[in-house]
Amino acid sequence: MNTRRSFIKQTVAFTGALPFLGMVNPVFANEFLMRSEKNAALSPEAGISDEDFWGWIKEQYTVSPNLLYLNNGGVCPQPKCVQDAHIKYYQMANEGPSYYMWRILDQGREALREKLADLAGCSKDEIAINRNATEALNTIIFGLNLKAGDEVVASNLDYPNMVNAWKQREKRDGVVVKRAQLTLPDDDDAKITKQFTDLFTSKTKLVHITHMVNWNGNLLPAKMIADEAKKRGIEVLLDTAHSFGLIDYNLPDTNCDYSGTSLHKFLCAPFGSGLMYIKKDKIKNIWPLLSYPADTQKEDDIRKFENLGTRSFASEMAIGTAVDFHNTIGSKRKEDRIRFLKNYWTEKVVKNPKVKLHTSTSAKHSCAIALFSIDGWKPEEVEAKLLADYKIHVITIHWDNVHGVRVTPNVYTTTRDLDRFVKAVGEIASSTPPESKK
Repeated sequence: MNTRRSFIKQTVAFTGALPFLGMVNPVFANEFLMRSEKNAALSPEAGISDEDFWGWIKEQYTVSPNLLYLNNGGVCPQPKCVQDAHIKYYQMANEGPSYYMWRILDQGREALREKLADLAGCSKDEIAINRNATEALNTIIFGLNLKAGDEVVASNLDYPNMVNAWKQREKRDGVVVKRAQLTLPDDDDAKITKQFTDLFTSKTKLVHITHMVNWNGNLLPAKMIADEAKKRGIEVLLDTAHSFGLIDYNLPDTNCDYSGTSLHKFLCAPFGSGLMYIKKDKIKNIWPLLSYPADTQKEDDIRKFENLGTRSFASEMAIGTAVDFHNTIGSKRKEDRIRFLKNYWTEKVVKNPKVKLHTSTSAKHSCAIALFSIDGWKPEEVEAKLLADYKIHVITIHWDNVHGVRVTPNVYTTTRDLDRFVKAVGEIASSTPPESKK
């Protein structure tokens, strides 16, 4: 349980008095701190189910009151304070673009880098700010010095953009990619780790691990796999697109060498924002996707990956407000609340014998994302029915051996919202499937 004193001390330490959030709306920042402090004084169990606090959090978002949005695993909306910051910086830039973009907003990148590094638990010299996980991970995949015959171990459940990047390296450079054939859910960490390590050989240079599988939300034993890889001198690339800003952890603790994530997912930063992490001693080994000054002193500078030219300075600077918003809630409290919401709806829908869950129920192996199906119904039929009849937005998953309807709540989702969803699933399960009506 957090005491009042420890909460205030912690808040001041990791937010620096909320510089980005306070810059946009100091009155809101103070009220947020007050409400967050009050919630933190409760027991953990009471805190995550405190609908007064989480209802207030929902009020900070501008999500539709008519459409129930449950695809936060795809992309998350931003709280209004982040939208306001984005607009503020955008309007500033338009007052004199080359002056305000390059001489004012661009100068805020180092403060933002340090803020993101604090959240990631690493050095600011190991963080590059970019546009999404695809850009970050593709930069690393294409920047690695791999030659024909070198082997990479990945899995059948990696994200498509990364699968395609490795296919391109296979076709272009003769790199050999081996894929562990995972069947999820599976809570046996030793078994999953062995599926990766069984593919390691003396030619294996890197293992690509998806931290949280986007298809059904299962958390893989990334550190166990990474530890085994390091014993064999194999580097580790970790896709953290769905775990960063959701799960309370530090990137270095995963024992990865490289990572990429999208900040417009659970961190709720502006659309098209992301970061790349590379261990300091590995930076010199990676070629940037875009050119940078041919200065040998920049070989080990993480900033060589940011030579994009003109970019959306406004959305980049608004990331800082999103970090402040996240930090005021707190990483652990946010993780616990969203896992509570995932458990809330899954425990209710599986009481219906026609509903099947395809995601782990273990707290260690799942958090926000869960996949379900209804006997006799195709996943796309369930998705269409939920939208047409109930105005609930979810998505269909068909990838390799994973099939179902994916549901992802967020901090602004309330238990009342999920009661509406559970009721809809029950009604669909008790109705006649479209195929049976023919």
